[in-house]
Amino acid sequence: MRHPRHPPVRFVLADGALWGVLAAATGYGFRDAGGASPVVDLLLPLSVLAVAVPLSRARPGAAVLLVNGLCALGLADTATPANAHVLSLAVVSCLLGGRVARARGPLLVLASCLAVDMTACAVLQVPAVWWFYAMAVLPTALLLPWLAGRHWRGRRELVREGWRLARSLEERQHLVAEGARLTERADIATDMHDSLGHALSLVALRAGALELSPDLTEGDRADLAELRGTIADAVEQLRETVAVLHEPRGPGEPRVPGTRGEPGTGPSGSPVKDTVEDLLGRAVASGVPVRWERRGAVPVLPPMVEHGVYRVVQEALTNALKHAPDSKVSLAIDHEPDRTRVTVVNAASPGAGGSGRSGGRAADIGGRGLTGLRERVTVLGGTLRTGPHRGGFRVTAVLPHRTPARATPPGTATAAGSAQQATERHAAVRRSAHRRSIAAFAAPVVAAAFFVPAAVYLAWQLTTGVLPPSRFDELEPGRSRTELARLLPDRAFPYPPDHARSAPRPPGAACEFYRSGRDLFDQVDLYRLCWTDGRLVAKDTLDATDTGRRSG
Repeated sequence: MRHPRHPPVRFVLADGALWGVLAAATGYGFRDAGGASPVVDLLLPLSVLAVAVPLSRARPGAAVLLVNGLCALGLADTATPANAHVLSLAVVSCLLGGRVARARGPLLVLASCLAVDMTACAVLQVPAVWWFYAMAVLPTALLLPWLAGRHWRGRRELVREGWRLARSLEERQHLVAEGARLTERADIATDMHDSLGHALSLVALRAGALELSPDLTEGDRADLAELRGTIADAVEQLRETVAVLHEPRGPGEPRVPGTRGEPGTGPSGSPVKDTVEDLLGRAVASGVPVRWERRGAVPVLPPMVEHGVYRVVQEALTNALKHAPDSKVSLAIDHEPDRTRVTVVNAASPGAGGSGRSGGRAADIGGRGLTGLRERVTVLGGTLRTGPHRGGFRVTAVLPHRTPARATPPGTATAAGSAQQATERHAAVRRSAHRRSIAAFAAPVVAAAFFVPAAVYLAWQLTTGVLPPSRFDELEPGRSRTELARLLPDRAFPYPPDHARSAPRPPGAACEFYRSGRDLFDQVDLYRLCWTDGRLVAKDTLDATDTGRRSG
């Protein structure tokens, strides 16, 4: 059975506090206006706000429509269109901007609210002040708070993305450090395998050769056999150590050999002084039958390429000594204008049969040493091919003289990608927040440029057509306009209500209307002056809210 989800307590408390503030404003407006209907003017708005405030979390657009309905209902007030609901409308409009990311839906909601307000004005046939209120005050309460809410949301998103970017950069830093540590382990493993493995293979080969010497006693031969076995155990332990050093690497992660020191450095970071000639000289001195040649002009190779050639020859000789110790080895180094090709071939071991010892264990030859060598050559931008050849085994490496940029350490690429995505996302949010800020500050300016002139013009019309009661009392019917000019305003009031225009007037008289006070948002009595041939024939006081007429 699924239980209904309840909102968190903090949301309930926040909504309750907001409703309390809006309810207090509504109650103050009801008391100040002296409302005659507590049900319509107080209980109904409080009930609507009790629904709209919590609804603004899940359906903020619906909450705006509800509160705007209260403002539209206020347009039916015959005394004044202004009420405290406009504050509630501004609040829920601000929540709409802060809780909805996209602008299309909220703009449709705001347009719908304005359409409702204009329709209410048209249906109720409200005076000009009501129209101005519906066309200036209500759009301002809808649009500007919504823009402020969007600006607030944009700032919050910018701060949140900034923290996310900081976390991504911190994770990247940790991954780079971890990648450097793993690279260090891999380099140690590679150098141990290449250097110590080759040296131990030569020692084992020399021990085997000494074991065949006729000058040795049986005891000496037994000692040499034990020494050769110990060396074989040491080589196996070395392979296990290399495997342990490689273990922490994730599946499929490439290794970047030779990144601990400068190009051409050994296991400890010291320069490798051995050359290929020195390496081959030690092999020949140990009894390895090596035949080699170098073709082409010897170029000045970059240290990394020169070290790569050395490692290729060293690993190939180590494999030959391990898997085919009695076979002949041929080496060819071909220098071309832009690359160097190294080819090492060991023939089949004597007495190995058709396939040869080397060829029979071809599947075992491509082990960890050749894997590390392939990675090293690939990092240098070259290629490595290995496989059986005429019963023996062949290793061919092609190394370009111009090395590519250093490869990215393990884990760094993924971390860099995540950090780059976080940076781009933060930049997008920052641009969005910048646009929202511009809109939030530019909209009031645009609204002011549109509404202020209209408001000033309307206020000018309302305040210049005012005839004070004291002057109205001084007006005497039968006197000419010239005599009464000092008491009359410069202009008449141009927007009298329909009931004032249709009130009975003296036959043949032209009537003018004047406001009795300067209040802009409240109805005041109207004075009507009727003239015939430039003489005042009648003056009346018309009630602003009904069709009653009181003679002056």
